[in-house]
Amino acid sequence: MVQHRARVSRRVRRLTAAVCATAVAAVVLPGIARAQEPGPAGTEPIAWADCGEGSVPGAQCAAVQVPLDWARPRGEKITLALSRLPARDPANRIGPLLFNPGGPGGSGAAAVAYSDLLSAAPEFAELRDRFDLIGFDPRGVGRSTPVTCPKPLHDPTVGAFPGTPAEHAALKRFNKAAGSACRAATGALMDHVDTGSVVRDVEALRKAVGAEKISYLGLSYGTEIGSLYAQRYPHRVRAMVLDGVVDHSLSTRRAAADEARATERALHRFADWCADDDSCVLKGADALAVYDGVLAAAEATGINASEPGRRVNAEELTNGAYTYLTQPATWPYLAGALAAAAGLGGADADASALVAPASFLQPEYDAYRTVGCHDFVSRTPGFPDMSAQAARLKRIAPHTWRYSEFWDWTSGCAGWPVAPANPPAPLAVHGAPPVLLVNTRYDAATPHVWAERLAARIEGSSLLTVEGDGHTGILNSGCARGHEARYLLSGSVPATGTTCAPSRSAAVTGALAGGGPR
Repeated sequence: MVQHRARVSRRVRRLTAAVCATAVAAVVLPGIARAQEPGPAGTEPIAWADCGEGSVPGAQCAAVQVPLDWARPRGEKITLALSRLPARDPANRIGPLLFNPGGPGGSGAAAVAYSDLLSAAPEFAELRDRFDLIGFDPRGVGRSTPVTCPKPLHDPTVGAFPGTPAEHAALKRFNKAAGSACRAATGALMDHVDTGSVVRDVEALRKAVGAEKISYLGLSYGTEIGSLYAQRYPHRVRAMVLDGVVDHSLSTRRAAADEARATERALHRFADWCADDDSCVLKGADALAVYDGVLAAAEATGINASEPGRRVNAEELTNGAYTYLTQPATWPYLAGALAAAAGLGGADADASALVAPASFLQPEYDAYRTVGCHDFVSRTPGFPDMSAQAARLKRIAPHTWRYSEFWDWTSGCAGWPVAPANPPAPLAVHGAPPVLLVNTRYDAATPHVWAERLAARIEGSSLLTVEGDGHTGILNSGCARGHEARYLLSGSVPATGTTCAPSRSAAVTGALAGGGPR
């Protein structure tokens, strides 16, 4: 659920992108031109074609059409982009395994076709043998009839924490104008990029590939897609992994508070790591004090950043720091970014690296905001309510309160001109096969408590906990990947209470360096 800045070193860019959506930029998929596979009666055949230069060997790309508005299935159509890696052992093929890397805004088609993550991890070797791995760009994302926003959705002069009624009114005016520009450029699709519509699309994809049931692997925001699909179509699920769990039944207010606690804890864990690890350039200094000093300077005067070519403020720097905090693999880079922003070592202060992963700088941000305003609707009818919520976050997270993803939606959706089509609602899953939920203990992006709550509402589910830091088990534990693979192959969940230790994988790190999920 975190965006990342393109202007960082390639390795840092891909590692920071491991946070909730795909790090792969939107990829121009080839035209539909080759062998067609018939779907079930009433569906168009899918024409799969080689994905071309830069793709994983054997990757195939395609497109399918679905209704723009599922309430009018015979009306206007939109196009969804797909990719697949066919099973390497077709004689023992189980069926399709749909993959969504998160977001909102992550390209599943690019993650499967242009990233080695699912094929590089040794724990997933048998998945490549026995499943057709299928990625898709959700509607409004990447190459799936994307949302277009001609005006920036972020203005550094319009704060996310208005201090007066006049500032609150200015925030709402800005959001309304920016959203209206998106609506004018995108058209009617703006009203239908909610996750409820995406779930209808997934069911259409199941039919299009001719599968009676699907297996599903969803990360972060992809867990919201998966859990809602399991609620609506429990008998169409063969197996489902939800890794880095989003609990869409929570109000945005409560989710923002949970995420603020988790982010504050992640900062303290980063500071503790920094005090003892030789790879931290701030070792021997007080990392927490350096962090606070950087934000105080940014609050007072801003700090120069060559990208985006101006002085950046404290809210923007907290946004960038949050992205680094979500993956311990990037903590050494966060330490370096803080040192540079503080001007340590005698150099002029430069906040470029610290602001680089900030959400508003990412090309996926248009879709991120647009989907989020459908799904995580702000309940802040006036300035007093928003002010009270902001004060609560400051108490919960005295160091990191200036940014969390759910506050981004709380502030960014105030005054948004499109009515939410999929606001938070109670969710319970009955009748599906056992579902495996996975979460790290100290995840800053999707707090562990969300996984606990959702597991209690999915009949027969099992929660696997990785006892460490980082967003998603798949990116932070070989043990977790092993359990996920065994479950997807067999359908048998781990025993209740199973835990995993965190670990690093050269294969997964290498895949991230080339463009893995975020």
